[in-house]
Amino acid sequence: MDIKKVKRSDNYSAWYNSLVKNADLAEHSDVKGCMVIKPYGYAIWEKMQADLDRRFKETGHQNAYFPLFIPKSFFTKEASHVDGFAKECAVVTHYRLKVDPITKEIVVDPDAKLEEELIVRPTSETIIWNSYRSWIKSYRDLPLLINQWANVVRWEMRTRLFLRTTEFLWQEGHTAHATADEAIGETKQMLDVYADFAENILAVPVIKGVKSANERFAGAIETYCIEGLMQDGKALQMGTSHFLGQNFAKAFDVKYVTKENKQEYVWATSWGVSTRLMGALIMSHSDDEGLVLPPNLAPIQVVIIPIFRKEEEKILVLEKAKEIQKVLKSKHISVKLDDRDNLTPGFKFAEYELKGVPVRIAIGPRDVQNESVEVARRDTKEKQVMSVVDIENKIEHLLSQIQKNIFQKALDYRDEHITAVNTWDEFLDALENKTGFVSAHWDGTTETEIKIKEMTKATIRCIPLNNKLEDGKCVLTGNASTQRVLFAKSY
Repeated sequence: MDIKKVKRSDNYSAWYNSLVKNADLAEHSDVKGCMVIKPYGYAIWEKMQADLDRRFKETGHQNAYFPLFIPKSFFTKEASHVDGFAKECAVVTHYRLKVDPITKEIVVDPDAKLEEELIVRPTSETIIWNSYRSWIKSYRDLPLLINQWANVVRWEMRTRLFLRTTEFLWQEGHTAHATADEAIGETKQMLDVYADFAENILAVPVIKGVKSANERFAGAIETYCIEGLMQDGKALQMGTSHFLGQNFAKAFDVKYVTKENKQEYVWATSWGVSTRLMGALIMSHSDDEGLVLPPNLAPIQVVIIPIFRKEEEKILVLEKAKEIQKVLKSKHISVKLDDRDNLTPGFKFAEYELKGVPVRIAIGPRDVQNESVEVARRDTKEKQVMSVVDIENKIEHLLSQIQKNIFQKALDYRDEHITAVNTWDEFLDALENKTGFVSAHWDGTTETEIKIKEMTKATIRCIPLNNKLEDGKCVLTGNASTQRVLFAKSY
């Protein structure tokens, strides 16, 4: 394994790209702006997907699938929605190719022009609400709780693996409700689902908040979000949940008959997370040696590496290693026995360290004799000799410790990198000389928000839901303000 490693402290962006490549997570595709997610990276995404899908179904949601292509006329029915996505849309204009009789090259057949252009979905509100018009007739049809696992396309000029690519994978929930209160309750419930998943599975501490009007999802009345802080001090939006009001119901004429036999427009939500979570996972925990995966998300939680020189040692060691593998699996621990004999133990140690496997067990002939193994944890790199007696329970406990430690380390970093300021000079100083979130007073106007963004490149990440009302002055205008918001430079 001849891998050139880049240090985070030298070049964080290069470190990130190098890690994604070296850990075999993903690679750039020959299709510009797109990526190939490799098996190990996809295995991590599948674990995210499975856990989230379980949570969605526990809260009453069902999965469905809707077309990739959206007629342009659908997309233009909700004005603010089309305005928000217009610059990112890929458009299908023709449906056939042909061979040019002169050049013999493949060309677009000019006679195969579509009567109406199709948008490759950047998000699915319009195509889904067109279906909901025929699905929803009565209050008995509500609430309608649908989720879709899909891919979307948002045309990007500057791409970065997992964080920002032209095509990416995600889930998008789209629900319809009889009242505004029910829809708002759904929006907040799904935000809580995302936050719990981020903290207890990804081990990434998040701040729940509301987006400013300028940062809202196109077509939403209110956008809620979870914001994480990466190791370079930049913020990352990790998930959003939107209260859409009746905007899409009115645009697509989705009404229901109430118990009082009146017709009303339904109330809507949408919510989603994407493969951007892979980027959050990498940037929250990993180090110069590679990935650091929380056990709750690791495709391989434990790797067993046998060490031997002679054939008789191999037989003895592998027999014991398989026994350990079996008892660990009985605890539903994902464990791999790496018995490849063409690679040295040192090579394997480095490989699994790079891939972030939480626990490594090494066992040799002397360990077999002593009824013990060497156990190394990826998060702290600590090693210990452990008796094989009751090893399944010991490893289960260790994995739980590692999960908690990874989260606590990220939480401590986040909390140490929130700077509260009360003046414009303090605000500038914090942005220039510190990293992380800056907690500042804001007068609530879009004009002030835009000015701050233009002058500092920092944006309002969110208005925290646990916002404490404190007297103060807006950092730019000096107007009295009773709300604090979190500013940061971000991805």
